[in-house]
Amino acid sequence: METKNGQTLKKKLLAYKAHPFSAFVAALVLLAALLTFCILLFLVAFILVKGVRYLTPDLFALKYTTENASLMPALINTLIITALSLVIAVPIGVFAAIFLVEYAGKGSKLVSLIRITTETLSGIPSIIYGLFGLLFFATALKWGFSLLSGSFTLVIMILPLVIRTTEEALKSVPDSYREASFGLGAGKLRTIFKIVLPSAVPGILAGVILATGRIVGETAALIYTAGTVAQIPSNLMGSGRTLAVHMYALSSEGLYMNQAYATAVVLLVLVLLINWVSGRIAAKIAKN
Repeated sequence: METKNGQTLKKKLLAYKAHPFSAFVAALVLLAALLTFCILLFLVAFILVKGVRYLTPDLFALKYTTENASLMPALINTLIITALSLVIAVPIGVFAAIFLVEYAGKGSKLVSLIRITTETLSGIPSIIYGLFGLLFFATALKWGFSLLSGSFTLVIMILPLVIRTTEEALKSVPDSYREASFGLGAGKLRTIFKIVLPSAVPGILAGVILATGRIVGETAALIYTAGTVAQIPSNLMGSGRTLAVHMYALSSEGLYMNQAYATAVVLLVLVLLINWVSGRIAAKIAKN
């Protein structure tokens, strides 16, 4: 094995010697990958070093006070908003992508319009979504500053992402799967739900992970819709801050910087945990 690897390396070096520009491009790619890894490692290490030492039991008290600056209400609100947003956005996004890939005709003007719309929505700054949520959900529908207003605003934000990732995942499923299913007598709907969707689940989950990351890290849109109250609301019509908003509020006040760093650690761990769980689920589904 070592001899084979040595021969492969020798062949690569000879090829790079014959084509110096290829060697230069390969070096740039390696440098970019190494730089990306180092930046990520530095960010994680910086947050952990700054925040771990300030993780105290008071920080996880159920009730927020000016003495403990507890993050527990924000953590619970984050989980509620994330779950509610995904429960609404994922089914709509997946079914929209199924329509675009499996039912809509190729070259259809409707499909082109939907795709242009989703791409446009993906590029809109989050504060614009927040202003829309404030004017429509909070004011016009009279939901006020509430978890419901924040969740529906986030649904509009992540919907384009879910649609695009699901669409690409469905397109990656070979047409031979569909043809074999039709050849065995299965109908269109059965083929989609029994053959196509299970094969596309890893790609769909990747989109869900990205959407979850955007929800957990969002601040501007939620300040305008969910509010910044540091409490666990009694229902979805109550106001409450998420972890990202909580961290922003603590750091902007300048009085709780240590607690802000500790909140950043919890937020980082939460995102990594969600990604790990989603990855395990995707791997398990792919094996089946």
